[in-house]
Amino acid sequence: MTEDSSADLHFSGALERLGECDANVAIAKAKEKLDNLDSVALNIAVTGETGAGKSAFINAFRGLNDDDDNSAPTGITETTKQVTMYTHPSKPNVRLWDLPGTGMPNFKANRFLKEMKFETFDLFIIISSERFKENDVFLAKEIEKKQKRFYFVRTKIDNDIRSVAKTKNFDEQKVLCTIREDCHRNVKELGNPKVFLISSYDLGKYDFQDLVDALELDLSENKRFALVQSLPVCSLAMLEKKKKVMEKLIWLAALASGLGAFIPVPLLPVVVDKMVLTTYLVHCHYALGLNENSLIKLSETMNKPLSQLKSAIKSPLALAVIDKLAIRPRTSVAKPVKSLEDLLDSKLLVTNFVNASEAFKSTCTVLRGALNDMINDMRQVLQAAGLNE
Repeated sequence: MTEDSSADLHFSGALERLGECDANVAIAKAKEKLDNLDSVALNIAVTGETGAGKSAFINAFRGLNDDDDNSAPTGITETTKQVTMYTHPSKPNVRLWDLPGTGMPNFKANRFLKEMKFETFDLFIIISSERFKENDVFLAKEIEKKQKRFYFVRTKIDNDIRSVAKTKNFDEQKVLCTIREDCHRNVKELGNPKVFLISSYDLGKYDFQDLVDALELDLSENKRFALVQSLPVCSLAMLEKKKKVMEKLIWLAALASGLGAFIPVPLLPVVVDKMVLTTYLVHCHYALGLNENSLIKLSETMNKPLSQLKSAIKSPLALAVIDKLAIRPRTSVAKPVKSLEDLLDSKLLVTNFVNASEAFKSTCTVLRGALNDMINDMRQVLQAAGLNE
C-alpha cells in the first residue's frame, strides 16, 4: 500500500496501488489512508525492576528531558504506583505506558497479571539497570503466553562505562560484552532473547537503533510508520530511516492533493490543494527533528549552542515551515525569503495543470525535492551537534 515513491511512478500506477479506476474515489481513498497513518494507535508497555530507569527511558523515547512538561517523573525510588499513560508530544497516537515496578516489596505477580490488560499493548519492553531477575523472566513468559512480543532492555550503560573508564587497560567493547553475557545468563531459560544495551541520555550510542529495528519487524506497516515518525533523531542512521518512511508517503500526499481535479468538464484545470502539501511538509518537519523542542533537546544532550544547530538550517522550505508554524525560537533563525505557500506556488510554477497526470508528476517532484532539502538540513544539524555516524 505504501511502497517506495519511485521517481518514475505515474498517475495510473498510483490509482492501481489503491485498487481504483475512478480518480475521484482514489483521491478520497488517499486522504483516508493518510488520515489513518496519522491516527493509528501504537501502545508500548514499559515495565521492570524498581529504579531501573523506566521513566527516563519513556522520556527519551518521546524526545523529552526528565524536567520537561509532561515528562514521566524520575527518581531512585518507585515513582509509578499504577499504570500511567504518556503520549508523544507531537504524535499523540503513540503512547508509552509506565507499569508499576516488578521489584517493589509489595509486588504480587498474580495480581499484577490479573490487573494488566495485555490486549491494550502492542509491545512490551522489560527494563533492568543491573541483571534481569526472576520477576522479569516470569513476566516475559506470561507475555509470550498471550502471544505478545517482549524486549529486554538493559539501561544505564553510560553509568557502567563511566564507573570503569579510568581503570587500567579499560576497553569499552569488553565491558559491553561482559554486561551482555551477564544479562543473557539470567534469561537463558527463555531461549536466546536479545538484550539491548541503552543509555537513555544518549540514544545515539549502543543498541537503541537495533532495538528500533527489532520493534519495526514485529509491527504492522501502519504502526511502523507511527513508531519511526515519533522517534527522536539521535543519529544519521535514524535520519536515514525516517527519510525512507517519509518517501513512502509522497505518492499518497501527491494524489490526495488533487482538489476537484477530475470532474470531466472540458478545459477545467486541475487544481492542487496546497493544504495537503503543507500538512505533509509539517509532518516531515516534526519527524525529522527540525522543530524547536527537538533542537533544544539535541543542543542540551550534545552540549552545543542552540544557535549553532539552528544556523545549519538553510533551505528556504525548511525555514518557511518554521515561519509557518509561528515558532519564536530562543535564538533567531534566518527569515525565509518567501512564505511556504509562495514557495510551493513557485515550485509548482502554477497551481493549475492541464491534466491529472501532469499535476501528480509535478507534485511528486516538488515533495521529493522538499524532503531532500529538509533531510540535508537535518544532516547538517546533526554534524553541527557532533553526530557524524
